[in-house]
Amino acid sequence: MAVLIPAHDEGPRIARTVSAVASLPQVTRIVVVDDGSDDDTADLAAEAGAKVVRLQFNVGKGAALEAGASRVADADIIVLLDGDLAEAAVQAEKLIGPILDGSADMTVATFPRPEGKAGFGLVKGLARWGIARMGGGWLADAPLSGQRALSSECFESVRPFATGYGVEVALTIRALRRGFRLLEVPTTMSHAATGRDVAGFVHRGRQFVHVALALTKMAFERD
Repeated sequence: MAVLIPAHDEGPRIARTVSAVASLPQVTRIVVVDDGSDDDTADLAAEAGAKVVRLQFNVGKGAALEAGASRVADADIIVLLDGDLAEAAVQAEKLIGPILDGSADMTVATFPRPEGKAGFGLVKGLARWGIARMGGGWLADAPLSGQRALSSECFESVRPFATGYGVEVALTIRALRRGFRLLEVPTTMSHAATGRDVAGFVHRGRQFVHVALALTKMAFERD
């Protein structure tokens, strides 16, 4: 089993994320794609035991995943994780079971509902609507979750990855359209929440645009 982690300026958490997932006995390879970080993300990931793909410029989450995809494509199961999970990354083990027992081709981690609403739900609502509309009516509880496990067949079928923050939406729609079985798995994972300051508004605005673009592309994509 291989783990692919895109990371941008995740110095404070990347080593803990890598160490946590490395503790799982099923994991044989961890690849971190350093997406043009300005901090020591790449060095810390390497010191923690990951193979590191260094990108000179920040290309966005989807392109970073695609840059590392060939390094994990030969594994039987591929796990996609965010770089800021820290110790919670060990819960990736919950995503593996349904793939191993053949009950799912892609699993998606759901997170506990936050006590205080960090965002406004617009991006999640758009993503959920688009997946239901173009994915045969499937209602996703966590349409934007980047914590996933995929069988090798499913992994190859849903590539290439969509650019930016639209990557998860495109992954889900392609998998559903192509007949793969998806299963959402409850976890207690958590990562840094996006606040209601200016930076948070900018992030959510960019995310909304990326998801909208991914949905537009999916609307015209034919299998």
